[in-house]
Order: sequence, then C-alpha cells, then structure tokens
Amino acid sequence: MLSVPLPFLAGLTFALVLHRSLRHVAVPGTRLYFNLFLVLYALQGVGIGLRFGYGIETLAPFLPVSAAAMPPLAFLAFQALTTQRVVSQWVHLAAPAAVAMAVWANRNLVDPLLLVIFISYGALLYQMTRTGGEVAVERAPFHRVTAVLRAARLTAGLMLFFGASDGLLWLYASRYGNSGVPVAVSLMNLAPILAVLVYYLAAGDDASAGGATAATAKVSDDDREIVAKVGAALEDRKLYKRDDLSLTKLARQAGVPARNVSAAVNRATGLNVSQFVNGYRVAEACRLLQETDMSSTQVMLESGFSTKSNFNREFRRITGQSPSEYRSRCRAKEAASR
Repeated sequence: MLSVPLPFLAGLTFALVLHRSLRHVAVPGTRLYFNLFLVLYALQGVGIGLRFGYGIETLAPFLPVSAAAMPPLAFLAFQALTTQRVVSQWVHLAAPAAVAMAVWANRNLVDPLLLVIFISYGALLYQMTRTGGEVAVERAPFHRVTAVLRAARLTAGLMLFFGASDGLLWLYASRYGNSGVPVAVSLMNLAPILAVLVYYLAAGDDASAGGATAATAKVSDDDREIVAKVGAALEDRKLYKRDDLSLTKLARQAGVPARNVSAAVNRATGLNVSQFVNGYRVAEACRLLQETDMSSTQVMLESGFSTKSNFNREFRRITGQSPSEYRSRCRAKEAASR
C-alpha cells in the first residue's frame, strides 16, 4: 500500500541526510537533540504509515504530540552550533505540551496548533541561517559549515512545507471528510524525498562557507588589529593544522568575539574566515610539497585539510595549480638551478 512505504522512506532518507551533515560536528547538547529528532522523525513516518495504511487508530492520540516535538528538537540541535541563547531550552516543551492538552481536551485545536508550531519554528530556523556564513553556525568546523547550513535550510523548508500542507489537509478534511486523507498524506511525503535528491545534487558539503566580498577601502585600524591577532593565533599555535577548527575556537584563541573576527577578516581581506584559514593551510601544503616527499594525501592531512576535494579546490584557488603540478614545477626549477 502506497501510504506505508512513502512516509517510512521519507523519514528514513531525511534522517540519513541530517546524520551525514552533522556526523563530524560534536558540540555539547547538539547530539542529544539531534539524535532525538532523527529517531522521532523516523518513527513518525512509521506511525503515519501504520495509521493511514493499516488503520491502526490507537496511534492517533500520540502522533500529533510527537509531531509537535520535532520542530523544537530540530531548532535546538542547530541552535547549539551558535553561541546565542535567547530563552531557556525548557520553554520549547510548551509546543508538545500544548498539543497534548488539545488532544485530551479539544481535538479541534490540534491541527491549528501544529500549523502554528511548524510554521513558527521553520521561520525561526531559516532566520538563524541568514546570519551569514560561519557566524550562523560558528561552532561547526570550517569544512562542515556549508553542509550544516544546507541541512538547516532543508529542515526549515520541510517544516514550512509540512506546516502549510497540514493546514490545507485540515481544511480539506473539515469540508470533504477524511476519505482522501491517506492518499494525500502519502503524496505529501514525496516532498522530503525530492528535497533529499536536490540536496545531494547540489554543491559538495565541504566547500568554503559564506560568499566572500571584495575588500572595501574603509578598513579600520581595529580591523587590521583583529586580522593581525587572528593571523598570529593561526601561525604561532599552528591552529590551521586542526581539522576541527571552528570560528568559535579561532576567536577564543585570538581573544576576539567571533562576529568581530568574521566581519574584520571580510572587510580587510575580501575573504571569509574559512578561506582566510585555508590560505595558511595551502602555504603549509606548498612548503611540504616542495621540501618533503610526502604523498599528496599526507600533505593534505598535515596541513589541516580533511577532504581531498576541498584540498584540491582551495589549492587551485590560491596557487592556480593542482598540488601535483605545483610539486612538479618546484622540482623542475630545482633541477634547472643545479
């Protein structure tokens, strides 16, 4: 039956995508909310399939409550990657608690509440990603920022979609009855599957995050001082060699607020912080390629890169050559000088 595999497949594919996006991001709190969200999302798909596919109505009182818990969990998981804390985390229990009360007291309020919860949290999560590049998820390692931002936007988009589609489904059922609801639920679950396909067909997840802008003439002395502090921290402590380096960690070592670091580097150099750090990594890679017989993979890891694609892309962006071409030309120059 169509309504069973599609919700289950939607939950499973979306869970796998988010797991892939945050698998190397270890922040206290992130994993707890993130894992709870993934498990709940997958189980929700199974529960919806069982209810609408096999008519197991005993699940009906529980599915709205578990659905109401997912948006807060997703928001808390991604919010843990920032340093901003606006309200207590316990406040987010209000969403599933309100729906549970509605299930018990007045079921006519369940659908409107779910509509508000999904739309509100979807908008909050999307707004969080608009802060800008590394600043939006400043605790994520630089090479994971793009993947995390894309996953957050995918999650926000699906929240908004399910909020709107559930609202339309509620209006349809209130006017025409529940006969067409199972098929509609199945078709609705095509959206996350298609979104996952788009996610995988989009750019790679290890690209430098946040578009850089051209350096302006209005670079202040404070900007230069901040960039000097960041450069000193990278060089003196060899921070660029750490593949888990994030904006938060870099800013802490430089003694400058993370937002100030991002803004100053962008204004003074026309680069985002990830590209600025990669400049030091590529310089180290050039030294190793010229002075040692390390393999390209060894050079990549020793200079702080985590993936071959990012290493090759950033190396070519800065030097105009591939690592192998750079080594060959260096060796040819040495041979010619002899």
